[in-house]
Amino acid sequence: MPAPDTGTDGGEDTADLDLPPDLTGAPAAYGTEPGPYGPDPLDRVADWGPIATAAGVLQLVPVQLDRDLSLVATWMNDPVVDAFWLLAGPAGRTGAHLAQQLNGDGRSVPCLGVLDGLPMSYWEIYRADLDPLARYYPSRLHDTGVHVLIGSAEDRGRGIGAALLRGVADLVLRHRPRCPRVVAEPDVRNTASIAAFRAAGFRKAAEADLPDKRAALMLRDR
Repeated sequence: MPAPDTGTDGGEDTADLDLPPDLTGAPAAYGTEPGPYGPDPLDRVADWGPIATAAGVLQLVPVQLDRDLSLVATWMNDPVVDAFWLLAGPAGRTGAHLAQQLNGDGRSVPCLGVLDGLPMSYWEIYRADLDPLARYYPSRLHDTGVHVLIGSAEDRGRGIGAALLRGVADLVLRHRPRCPRVVAEPDVRNTASIAAFRAAGFRKAAEADLPDKRAALMLRDR
């Protein structure tokens, strides 16, 4: 979650991985959309439902561009968020990022995190084993990745992020029985994000040089 980053801790097993690259109608109200039907790379995120967390009741609601673009673009223009997401600027820039996922094959699902009925965070749930990330670490079939940002500065630095990360990881493992672990790759400079992942039960397994950052590979095993 965008906020300052580093991530070395003497108790963790850290390795440098250098694998070869080479690799219509009005919007529905939050949480009321019907889930997709049929095969789905992520086992129907829209149908996962709510989960109780220490911060409140959280539900992942897949993004709808016409309803949600303005809100997500506003969050992306927060300098603290932009330092790691790099999507500040006109709303169309965020829109293109969202549309690439929404128009894809379902291996990445952009969602609002709706806490006690209010959208307050942005999430991407994705198949890490089908993502370019898999070129940079020893991926396992059905590894599931998460990206997250907390929209309001008032919700950062108070432990809310860790509570939500724990809840989302629980949702992933509950609704994706084939998933062996939940994966994240925050920038190593983002110490607050790494600390939140650790507090949510993730461990730092390695560091890896990705095309756009040096990342801490965070894993939560089943």
